[in-house]
Amino acid sequence: MQKAEVYKKRPCRVCRRWFLPNPRLKDRQKTCGDPKCKREWHRRKCAEWNKNNSDYFNSNYLHKKLDDAAQCEKVSKALQPKSKTLVPVKSRLKSGLPLHYVQEVIGIQHLVIIEYLAQLLLRRFQGVLKGQVVVNTG
Repeated sequence: MQKAEVYKKRPCRVCRRWFLPNPRLKDRQKTCGDPKCKREWHRRKCAEWNKNNSDYFNSNYLHKKLDDAAQCEKVSKALQPKSKTLVPVKSRLKSGLPLHYVQEVIGIQHLVIIEYLAQLLLRRFQGVLKGQVVVNTG
């Protein structure tokens, strides 16, 4: 015969109410089972994972942009003998530069990397400015 394990009551990690955990989940159950508590616990754990793994999304974003740029470059080379126009890369950065000329000179993938670095610098600069107190001396 198997020995029946006794699971003690414990507080829910969200609402702090005491609950008796499901014996099949053993020590893995963290919430009382209320759908609101489950959803909140999931939201918290996802936010924690996203905070700890922000590099995952940054590298995926750059990799995807470079792959898209390579596809655009293939399309441009296929069209180039027929017409001298390049397929422009979509840009989230509003630099005001004529991107098709820059793209023509340095290449699509270099343009994507430069825009990515500019976005990172801009985001870092904005973060520093948000932390500073504005004082009106006028």
